[in-house]
Amino acid sequence: MEGSGGGALAQRRISSEAIYVPCQRTRLPSGERRTPVSMSQQRWVRLSTEQPTSTVHVLGTELSLDVRGAAPLGATGFDVWGTPGVNLYVVLNGEVMKIPSCVPRWPLDDASVEVLVLMEMPSVEVNDEKVRISYYKNSGKTPVAKAVLHLTCVEISLDADTNRSGAVSRRAKGKSQWTWGPGGKGAVLLVNCDRDDSEEGGMDNQDLHVKSYEDLRDMSLMILTTRGPDEVFEEHQLLLHVSASDHDKVGVFHTRGRKKLSQYKHILGSGKLSYLVERACGQEEAIFYVEGLEFPDSGFSGLVSFHATLLEATGKDLPEAPIFKDTVVFRIGPWIMTPNILQPITVYVCSTGYNDNFVRDLNKLTTKAGCNLIICPQSVNRGDQWIQDEMEIGYVQAPHKTFPVVFDSPRNRELNAFPFKSVLGPDFGYVTREPADRKVSSLDSFGNLEVSPPVMVRGKEYPLGRILIGSYFPSAEGDEMVKVVRDFLYAQEVQRPVELYSDWLSVGHVDEFMTFVPASDRQGFRLLLASPSACYKLLKEKEQEGYGDALMFDGLSLKGSRQESISSLLADKALRSQNEYFQKCIDWNRDILKEELELTEDDIIDIPQLFSAVKDKGLAYFPDMVNMLVLGKYLGIPKPFGPIIQEQCCLEREARRLLEPLGLRCTFIDDFEPYHMAWGEIHCGTNVRRKPFAFKWWNMIP
Repeated sequence: MEGSGGGALAQRRISSEAIYVPCQRTRLPSGERRTPVSMSQQRWVRLSTEQPTSTVHVLGTELSLDVRGAAPLGATGFDVWGTPGVNLYVVLNGEVMKIPSCVPRWPLDDASVEVLVLMEMPSVEVNDEKVRISYYKNSGKTPVAKAVLHLTCVEISLDADTNRSGAVSRRAKGKSQWTWGPGGKGAVLLVNCDRDDSEEGGMDNQDLHVKSYEDLRDMSLMILTTRGPDEVFEEHQLLLHVSASDHDKVGVFHTRGRKKLSQYKHILGSGKLSYLVERACGQEEAIFYVEGLEFPDSGFSGLVSFHATLLEATGKDLPEAPIFKDTVVFRIGPWIMTPNILQPITVYVCSTGYNDNFVRDLNKLTTKAGCNLIICPQSVNRGDQWIQDEMEIGYVQAPHKTFPVVFDSPRNRELNAFPFKSVLGPDFGYVTREPADRKVSSLDSFGNLEVSPPVMVRGKEYPLGRILIGSYFPSAEGDEMVKVVRDFLYAQEVQRPVELYSDWLSVGHVDEFMTFVPASDRQGFRLLLASPSACYKLLKEKEQEGYGDALMFDGLSLKGSRQESISSLLADKALRSQNEYFQKCIDWNRDILKEELELTEDDIIDIPQLFSAVKDKGLAYFPDMVNMLVLGKYLGIPKPFGPIIQEQCCLEREARRLLEPLGLRCTFIDDFEPYHMAWGEIHCGTNVRRKPFAFKWWNMIP
């Protein structure tokens, strides 16, 4: 049988036993070893003493000659000779000797004897090299038979950017494997989920045509190199193929010229499993562009293998037989979230007709922070201002290209068309996941999806941070994020999720009780947690200082803003009891975050906040300050309308005292009527695209 397997030229010690003529043995060069060190495949080749045979030798592989199978009856030994372009080795009992050697003959009675053939450059002509095996009986000097094998060497190499340098790596070692880490190898593929042609209706990877040259830049290059006599490729077939399980994960285009887009032909993916590569006379390269169709997900690791197989004709009415296969492995790049510590690029907000003052104040803040502001008009949002709940903006990255990708949540309210119709575009991708039954809860909105800054946890690095999602308390039944979204997030691997308890809240989102802000010391950030305990402590201090009559919501005449004094709030036993429970819920999450992000108390800042109970669920009593917008050092914080003491809101003063020593600048924005009264705050009503991490995801070890 002629097949592929591990090469035989591993490091083997040359025996000192003088079983033949004593001579100096030749040790193999250190580079000539078994797969994967020499990336060699081995093929078993049968010989004949009746007539010369011929075969193709592919550069970088080994041929193992069936010297025992071709031996005539009575033969006891053999010798080996080859033309100068052939490297010959004899293997016996695990020992290797390079031919020619001073050993005159080799025994046939030992089943371990093996002859290996290697060639170092493509042939100029067909059958321009040969190997001869001469068979002998006992000590006879004249061979009783000879087997002659004519050889033609060709180069066949399927290559991609396996070194992750941004350029195709030629004949790279280990390209059939994909490894993580700074020393890892393996090509990267992007899901081509943007829309480079504005006239098209969907994403670029949803059609079988290349519509623009910009589209090609989102794809990864794959090159098939073939060198050797043209006659070999005329008499053999060269097949490019992908496994049946991967046909719906990737698409491949073959270019037959670069002057017209019509010259890029779709050849693999979307049901197409194989493609016969037609090689023109003298052509040495076939160029392919590869795109991802699907992100890693449940049941799909993101790894995709492409194979180039050389097929040899076997006879009339019989299928071709494979004699060589080269493989290159890609990993489809994950969708990556961006934490608050990264530089903001663009802020999104909805104009609803009743939040004009808020949008004006937000515009001032984004101008200070040096980022763009995109306003979704009322005709598009249809009165749905919760743009954070509708989408999360992350990115995808390969060595040759990086672009943002919006993840559209399954909430599907009035804003549901905005991500696809208004955010998807040139170099801005789109992805979504929806449950088959379309049943979703508030926990499926993306205010319930956050990500931490980079952390190290018990020696394990998370250089891209960890995703944070809210769920229900472990011992109770309740809502959780739908499985298709959770599966997607876990499958990305590079930001392993942490599940928190958020179902204690009326809306149920993690951004209602926590956020992160940048800091120049310690780990480079602080975790901010809403804290009823800190709020009661502050109010008690102010009462003791003689400000017990100072009013919460002083000056507000809006419905739902009942003014109460500090002393009255402190005396409200029902409210205190509710907040003691809510504090326990927050503390449960505090412990999870300390454990899963390896934080200490010095990494956490408690921000004063009270909650009231609505059907036993928590709702911010006054504008929730941790539900802030973080734009570098500039913070857009919901104006809490706390008691005015010495002409300043005591809650604002306390927030400044806690945050401004970190170099942060606090701007308090009135979101009371358009957001707070509708059970949300600034973070809920905005969204941010941020600069990607400088760290490359493939350099981590999940």
